[in-house]
Amino acid sequence: MNKILIIAEHDGKTLSPSTAKCVSCAAAFGGDIDIAVLGQGTGDVAAQAASIAGVHAVIQIDAAHLEAPLSVNHANEIVALASGYSHLLGPSSTYGKDLMPRVAALLGANQVSDIMEVMGPYQMKRPVYAGNAIVNVTAPEDVTLVGTVRVASWPAASEGGGAEIRQAEPAAGPCTDSAWIGLESGGGERPDLQTAGIVVSGGRALGSKENFELIYALADQLGAGVGASRAAVDAGYVPNDMQVGQTGKIIAPDVYFAIGISGAIQHITGIKDAGTIVAINKDPDAPIFEIADIGLVGDLFNIVPELKSQLG
Repeated sequence: MNKILIIAEHDGKTLSPSTAKCVSCAAAFGGDIDIAVLGQGTGDVAAQAASIAGVHAVIQIDAAHLEAPLSVNHANEIVALASGYSHLLGPSSTYGKDLMPRVAALLGANQVSDIMEVMGPYQMKRPVYAGNAIVNVTAPEDVTLVGTVRVASWPAASEGGGAEIRQAEPAAGPCTDSAWIGLESGGGERPDLQTAGIVVSGGRALGSKENFELIYALADQLGAGVGASRAAVDAGYVPNDMQVGQTGKIIAPDVYFAIGISGAIQHITGIKDAGTIVAINKDPDAPIFEIADIGLVGDLFNIVPELKSQLG
């Protein structure tokens, strides 16, 4: 029977919703599901992980050198736990994309990225070519399967579980080749881009960093996260951690506003799983309108203030 270990993503206090989505993916493989919580002072996080339905056990490893999400430290702990598991899964977030390839390399295994559908214990589907094609992947059964879960493709597992929480000692000390400096986010106190229910994104049509304040203002009114197209990032309007798309973040909010975004394929790849897509663009032939549920053709500098006024 499969035994699956999910590496939890958290900020030290709150478990990321991506973990519950990984549990849904793991359940599709079948077998017992454990969650590893790495960090320092993560009692609350471990309790949140234990409350996810379908989880068998939570393995909590607390140490000072694990407080920062450095893959060079976390990977060693996962590898030390790996021998008892058939599958190791992490989210396809910034954290997971940094950690899981290192785990796979240390185990001498190939990684399967962006698992979007499970067809069997070692059979999966994943997108390629910016989502224009879906490939079937069959992994060897005699090697630990290491993969990242495309969280935009999976619903979050429900709560109501009561998993056992086990304490474990760290298997390795801190890496001396890398040091944690700090964490900076361009989104401020707004909802996290990858977990927000509503996301407002702006494109190159905003014209400047100053004009992008219009996007921030609408997002704050809606209680939304803020994203941007690659063109807006390249133009220097916003930092690159706000980029949505194939080379940025892949998200699946309930509502997505694409304002002044033409709809290049690399951007559409990051939003195609959104519940409702609202597009505002002055070009009626912009590709974004081909996937939008609601489209408004016009000058964003007129439409957005009017929208804000109507929202009160």
